Amino acid sequence: MQNHSSLNRTQREVFVIEEDTDLDLASIPTTDEEGQRSESVEGSVTPPPLGRVPEPVRCWRDVFWLCLFIIHLIGLGFVLFVLGTSRFDKDDNLKLHRITNKIFDQSERGQTEKYWPLYAMAGGIGAVVAWALLSILCTRANQTMKVSVHCLTTYLAVISVFCFWDKQIFWGIAFAIAAVLQFMYVMSVMDRFPFTMLVLRKAVKMVWSLPEVLRVSYVFMAIMLLWMVIWSFGVSGVVASNMGDGGRWWVLVVLSISLFWTGAVLCNTVHVVVAGMVVLVLMHGDRRASSMPPKPLLRSLRHALTTSLGSICYGSLFTAAIRTLRWEITGIRSQIGNNECLLCCVDFLFNLVETLVRFFNKYAYVKVAVYGECFNHSARDAWELFQSTGIEALIAYDCSGAVLLMGTILGGLITGTCVGIWTWFKRSDRVMMVGSTAMLMGMILVGLTLVVVESAVTSIYICYAEDPSLISRWDEEFYNQISEALRERLQHRSLRGRDVLAIVGIQHQISVPNPV
Repeated sequence: MQNHSSLNRTQREVFVIEEDTDLDLASIPTTDEEGQRSESVEGSVTPPPLGRVPEPVRCWRDVFWLCLFIIHLIGLGFVLFVLGTSRFDKDDNLKLHRITNKIFDQSERGQTEKYWPLYAMAGGIGAVVAWALLSILCTRANQTMKVSVHCLTTYLAVISVFCFWDKQIFWGIAFAIAAVLQFMYVMSVMDRFPFTMLVLRKAVKMVWSLPEVLRVSYVFMAIMLLWMVIWSFGVSGVVASNMGDGGRWWVLVVLSISLFWTGAVLCNTVHVVVAGMVVLVLMHGDRRASSMPPKPLLRSLRHALTTSLGSICYGSLFTAAIRTLRWEITGIRSQIGNNECLLCCVDFLFNLVETLVRFFNKYAYVKVAVYGECFNHSARDAWELFQSTGIEALIAYDCSGAVLLMGTILGGLITGTCVGIWTWFKRSDRVMMVGSTAMLMGMILVGLTLVVVESAVTSIYICYAEDPSLISRWDEEFYNQISEALRERLQHRSLRGRDVLAIVGIQHQISVPNPV
């Protein structure tokens, strides 16, 4: 393997401010010609390279959350069956009106079979959009991502206009706010897109070389569709029930949260499976290498569906919401300017979210796949690894996760729009109920396909942080590009730190009165 020691020295530059306000870029552990790690100036040693990590002894992790998820599925499946059956073929087969009359207001009744075909259409459109988006992404990554980013703002604004036209004031305001936030975020990170597209292209290259992980994604999408058959049966019963709009919306929110958790668990299971495969390929140099363990895909799938499933269920509850909140706060923070009061409030929220990110981040799934650790321990180790090597600056600069989320939302909006238009011709007063839940179905199905690319991105970053030679051996040009980007980001942080110290020093001199 060729020697890249001159580039590896940038791997561990960390921005530290000493007590005497001297700013320094500390040297970091680097890889020598034989792949060994050296010690930092503080004497700490980073973890050994992934290539020499022995297979850990796997034991069941986060069992409580696994049991909670299974109980939730069983209980919810029964509730969905009851809700759908009560309005199937006849009005109120199970006499549920005796209960709902005491809790919710009443409205016009309907039947389950009137709305169930609408959700069947949502599942079909969502699956087609998911397959098409992943196929186009693997062949034309740059164009697909640019279209997703720039079209989403316009799409949200157009839907907002149609909601106001249909006198859906709440939804019109909601989509308008979403369009504004999307526009602000895109404008604030526009300069990061070239690097983001570079990372996404390399992740797509990795995924395209592993067709078996694409098949895993399609299998899990089929499993999700089977669960959506049951879920939509119950939701159709709720939409057709004689409960008032308020009661129906509350029940739909609860059922949507359940579907989101179920979809997130399946997405993150695919994430763990793909991460295990990507790390193995980077460790052994090629998927056909003689040193590869036998049946690596089944090996990763077995770990994800058994010992690591509890960690996946636990992380799926919180990770997506915290990531989305962090992206929005980051975008707003960069647009505030010199408003110190508002900046102080946003910084407080930002620091709070950063604390949560330490324990709930998507990079934990790579650690779960490789080491079989519990979720919180994996998330903490991954974040500390990035901070200790300086790669956290590069991750903060990368917007690949946000770009993929935009593609997911766009796929969901397309699904919801198609189903909403059909619903408007059948029952115009149920458009938003059916359209919003159909949008959620579409987002989950699209997310199940795009997660393979996101998993490749997270795996590349973890491998680059733990053993840069793995990335150098896989793609030397990309290694040089990402090392140069890391050097630039660390230098940028260093300059910003000097500016902050200079401002603090000037303000301190002004605030201290001269002695008489």
